[in-house]
Amino acid sequence: MNEFPSKDDGKTAGIVSYFTIIGWLVAYFAIYKDNKTALASYQLRQTLLFHIVSIIVYYAAGAIFAAVFFSGGFSLGYSLYWVIKVALFVLWIIGFIGAINGDQKPIPLIGDKAQSMFSNI
Repeated sequence: MNEFPSKDDGKTAGIVSYFTIIGWLVAYFAIYKDNKTALASYQLRQTLLFHIVSIIVYYAAGAIFAAVFFSGGFSLGYSLYWVIKVALFVLWIIGFIGAINGDQKPIPLIGDKAQSMFSNI
């Protein structure tokens, strides 16, 4: 009888929560509800705010791109849009690496704010 240990320190929920808002919902309802840990709580709070900010920024960047595009500045609008996407991706990578390592390290710009905004998670 070779059984693997079933102890999870919250890393699984933290990692899954980084994969879109659907991943966050899966992590929260399927993993976190039965195994509440400090690490999982930390990562879930952080990724919830990251997903909210990402959605808002993508729509805002799309609107700015459209406005600049229709005014004749295609390359400027397109460049701005990609800079924003790359910046969000870098923040995502920083947070994701922290989740993989099991660290409670905040994502720059939003990590600390998320801990106070969603303290009930």
